[in-house]
Formats: sequence, C-alpha cells, structure tokens
Amino acid sequence: MTSNRQKEIINIEGMTCANCALGIKRHLEKKGGKNVNVNFTTNSASLNVDENFKIQDAINLIEEIGYKATKNLKESHKEGISSIEKKFFFSLVFTAPLFMHMFLPEGSFLHNPIVQFLLCIPVYLIGILYFGKSAYVSLKSGIPNMNVLIFMGSSAAFFYSIYGWLLFAGTSTLYDYLFFETSATIITLVLLGNVLEHRSVKKTTSAISDLAAIKIGIAKMEVDGKIEKVSFDEINVGDIIIVNEGDKVPIDGTVIIGNASIDESMITGESISILKEVGDYVIGGTILNSGSIKIRAISVGNETLISQIIELVKNAEDDKPNIQRLGDKVSAIFVPVVLFISFVTFIISFYMIGVSLTDSLLRSIAVLVISCPCAMGLATPTAVMVGIGRAAKRGILIKGGKTLEKLASIKSIVFDKTGTITTGNFRINGIKILEGEDSFIRDMIFNLENHSSHPIAISITEHLQKEANPLSLTQIDEQKGIGISAIYQNDKYQIGSNRILLKETEEHDLYLLKNDEVIAYIDIEDDLKEDAHLVINDLKNMDIETVLLSGDKLKKCQYIKEKLHFSEVFAEQLPHQKLEKIEKMIVKYPTAMFGDGINDAPALAKATVGISICNATQIAIHSADIILLNKYKLGQLTNAIDIANHTLITIKQNLFWAFAYNIIAIPIAAMGFLNPMWGALFMAFSDVIVIGNSIRLRYKKIF
Repeated sequence: MTSNRQKEIINIEGMTCANCALGIKRHLEKKGGKNVNVNFTTNSASLNVDENFKIQDAINLIEEIGYKATKNLKESHKEGISSIEKKFFFSLVFTAPLFMHMFLPEGSFLHNPIVQFLLCIPVYLIGILYFGKSAYVSLKSGIPNMNVLIFMGSSAAFFYSIYGWLLFAGTSTLYDYLFFETSATIITLVLLGNVLEHRSVKKTTSAISDLAAIKIGIAKMEVDGKIEKVSFDEINVGDIIIVNEGDKVPIDGTVIIGNASIDESMITGESISILKEVGDYVIGGTILNSGSIKIRAISVGNETLISQIIELVKNAEDDKPNIQRLGDKVSAIFVPVVLFISFVTFIISFYMIGVSLTDSLLRSIAVLVISCPCAMGLATPTAVMVGIGRAAKRGILIKGGKTLEKLASIKSIVFDKTGTITTGNFRINGIKILEGEDSFIRDMIFNLENHSSHPIAISITEHLQKEANPLSLTQIDEQKGIGISAIYQNDKYQIGSNRILLKETEEHDLYLLKNDEVIAYIDIEDDLKEDAHLVINDLKNMDIETVLLSGDKLKKCQYIKEKLHFSEVFAEQLPHQKLEKIEKMIVKYPTAMFGDGINDAPALAKATVGISICNATQIAIHSADIILLNKYKLGQLTNAIDIANHTLITIKQNLFWAFAYNIIAIPIAAMGFLNPMWGALFMAFSDVIVIGNSIRLRYKKIF
C-alpha cells in the first residue's frame, strides 16, 4: 500500500557553506527522508512527507544535528545587519590592534603576551561559537565542512601561542612563538569572506525577492455593494476585485466588467501592453496602464501564476544538473583529504626537510585555511539560481537545473504547427453545406467541438459561441488526432480531419458527418506568429536543426516549410506516430519537442526537453520541462536557449576556478610560500569570486 506523499518546504538557519547542505541532506536520507534537496543559497530544504515521515520528524532531525528548522510559511523580508556581520565587526575591533603590533617595535604595549591573549580571546570565542559549532555539527552529520579546517587552523595557532608563552616566558625567543594575531586574523578574515559570500548569495536569489514583491499590495474589493481595501493575502476565490488605472492586479482572474490595457512585461517579457476585455484572463502582479475593470478571482495566494513561478525558481536547485555531481563528490571527501595533506605537510617539513617546528606548524595551518571546498559546492547552484531567475523574469519557466543543462545540449527542435508556429487563433474561412440548415450545421459544429480541448476546437467554439444554440448530445467520444463524435436524436454526428472519412471526397480542413456521410465541409485558417521566421533563422544560426511534426495536412505543412525553411517536415501524424518520430530522433542527438496539445503530451514527455506555452492544454504543460508565458511570440524560445548556454558556460567557469584555486593554492601553502593570514584572506575571497561570476550572468548581455 503506497503512502500519500506531498512535498514540504523547511527553512533552515545555521548553514555556513554548501557542505552543510550536503550533510543535512545525507542525514535526512539516512533517517528515511525521500526526495530530499537542501539548498544553501535559499537556506531551505524540500522533501516528501507522509504518515510515516512527517514534516515535524524532518525538523527534529535537522535540529538534532545543530541547525534551527521551521516550516516555511511566508516569504522572508528581513533587513538590517545580519548576525554574521555582527560577529565580523565585533572580531574586527579586537583583531585590528592585535594585527597592528606586527608593525610596532619590540617592547611596545601590544607586544605584551597578556595583552595579545586578552585581545585574541574574544575573537577565538566567536570562532568556537561559529566555526567550532558548525565543525562539530558537520562531523556529527558525517560530512566535515570547511569550518573544520578553519577551526583547526585557528585553534592550532592559538594553543601553540599559549604553549610558547608558558615555555619561553621572559626569554628573547618568546615572540617567535606568539601567533595570537594569526589565530584572530584567520577567524576575522574568514568571517569577512562569509559576510561577502552571504551578501553575494542574496543577489543570486534576487529574482525570488523581486517576484515576491509583486505579490505584496492592497486591493479594492466589492463587498455587498461597498468598496473595501484588503491585502492580497485576504482575497478568496470568487471575490470581485476592482482594478483602476495604475493599480496592480492582485490575483489571477477573469474580467467581468470593463476593459483595460495591462502591462504583462514582468510575467511574459512582452513590453507592449495587452488589451483585456470581458471574459479575458488577467494575471496577478501585472499593472493596469489605462482603463478600469472588475475581475472575479480564480486563483489566489499560492495558487496564482506568480506564486508558482516563485516556487519554480526556489526549487530550481532541486533538479541538479549532471555537471554538479562532480563538485558534490569532491566536496564530500575534500576536508578529510586536506586534513591528511596538512598532517603530511607538517611531518615532511619538520622530520624530513628539517624546517623549524614553528614554520612546519605554520605551513600545515596555511594548508588548512587556504583550502576551500565551498567554491566547488557553490559553483553550480548559484549559477543555476541566477539563470532560472533571469529566465523567469523574461516569462520563461524552467523546471530545474537539469533542464537548463539539457537545453544547452539540444541539436534539434521539433515543432508542432498549430498554436506554436502559428497563432492558434483559427478563423472559419468557409462552410460548404451539403445537407441541412445553415443554423443547425453551425449549432452542431459548436456543440461537438465544445467537448474538445484541441486548439482548433477551442478557436471554432469561440468563433461560433455568440450565434450557436445548445444541443443535447449523448455518447460523446473523442479520438485524439482524428475527431469527435456524438449521438443526437438517434443520429451519429462526427467532426474531424479526413481520417474520419470512409471514402475519398473533396479536400478540405474539417468534415462534418451524419451517419458516416459528409454533410458539410469546413475550411479554417490561422496565421504564422509574427516572429516565427526570425526565430527559425536564429535556431539555424545556432546549428540547431528544425523539424515540423504536425497532424495537419501535407499541403499546409509544405506551405509552412516554404515560408520558414524547416529542415524536415512530417505531416498528418497521429500522437503515437509523433512519439515514434521523437524516439528515433533522441537516439541520434538531444532533441527538444515544442507542442501545446493533448496529442503532443507523449512526445513532450519523451523528448530530451519538452517545451510548451502558457495557453496549452494542462497535460501538455505538465509534460513539458519549459513553459513560455508569451503566447503571441516565439522569441522566448531562443532566449531560453541563450540563457541555458550562458548558464552552462558560467558553471564550467566556476568549477574551473574552484578546482584550479585549490590545486594551485594548497601546494603553495605546503611549500611554505604563504603565511596563514594571507591564506585565510585568499580563501575568504575564493567563494566570492565564484558567486560574483554567477551574479555576472544576471547582468550579462546575452540576447
């Protein structure tokens, strides 16, 4: 019997590096957690819970190893100085004079070992509370983090200073054994690095805060004929909301009175305002530029599109790209390896090369404090967060980091025709009636097509709805890619493509049959999207092959090929035939499928990457990996590919830096060419360089 699982989000406080996240993940998985993902950049964890593993169990397990965990209920908008910044400034006050003694003549006040000890103690206590506690927690979770190295390095310098002070007090050699300033400076510089790192990480998640800000505001609601002001959070489904010029649309809903010009650029990336009239759908967070409307709330709170976009961006790191596995594997064993290298450095320096005890110790400390596993752990998630956040702000929803990686590898894109390459807004170009009254034929077409969610059916019903009358149909049956049939007054009526015909007849787009005999021909047409030609050319310039795979007639598909110059065309394809074509193509090279109908869903799910649009059928949207929110243009497709390519480049740059830094820095420290304080400084900035490169992706000109 399977458990009824659902996904939950937990806020976590106390993570100081990417390895902390890895340790929490492993601990939860050991105790039975399923689909666990812990994200250092957002300080959160997501996992599946059920009756056997409740959310409180997960919170208890996280707190068991030393972190603070709470269920994520609201967006956080905390401002002001953080606790890590307070620790840094406190440490700096004591470290600055302690460090300055190195530039003063011997015998000065700051050279006194008691003074140095008293200045170092507060900083070292901060080190115990921050780095020491984190180190202990990481060891307890089974994955030692960077703070193990920092705490051991600063502690070695601190206790070696006490040893020298006690052993050589009153002698001229005492000052050769005092390294209180090294201990304090290591802690302070690493705290500085953490401050810069945390500030930088916030910038990588700025898309979340920017999107969250769209949700905040006051709405005007009509209650019993009176207008009341309420916060967005207080609106319920079915409430009538008044939106005037300059107002922010508070929820997703339908216009019931009035018309207005609405700026949807923050959702779709489309700068031109869209005219909305009665019956049109409006999106929460968009701005009303002119006009005044009343809307009925359909989706509120966490069900709105903007809330779902925020969750997609937050959970972007859950679906990790394959390239991240290398960084995670190395990070998991990095600290034990560095501890071993530090120990070997001391043994070789002191016992084999004959370096003094003091210098041998300083070399081993330098190895500890210059090593940086965090850079490897942050290389991928920070870039993924920025990339997916940037895509979301342009109206491109990407379901996870792995999708970005796969999209960057695409060599072929297969397009469905209707609603993707074309507008999907069909017009009835003509109805040729062979039998029956014109009004009845139109009524029958409307009533049959009203039971289908195919884009053609939706357009036809919208075209006919003002003049059509309802009919009582029974035994309604739709065959995907073929047509739909029903019984009316003991007669069988059927509408569909030429696949429903039992014998050859005139060539038209759709046929209406009564008891298997044609009674009307229907010709329809729709237009190419205005930027379709440009997008297909751009894809070819990217060396991406373009293929048209449609259920439409060969004649119409050939017309599209002549207009847009597709590499290949497959017409009159049923859903299972589309799936077969995709299966053959993905064997040759990574292939994306771009479709929007029920009949496209199997191919979308099978393709390397499935791409759909916001007005697609729900099954197509759920089957797709990428959703384009601008249904009027195709340009978001090439934008998505550009973002994916540059995100992957950024990840590779980050990983190169992370590995190169450690490969070069550790031997330099081991050979004695680096003072531990300089080592701490370089380590503190290594993470910032990785995160800074990820932030660069946010502003980089890539379109």
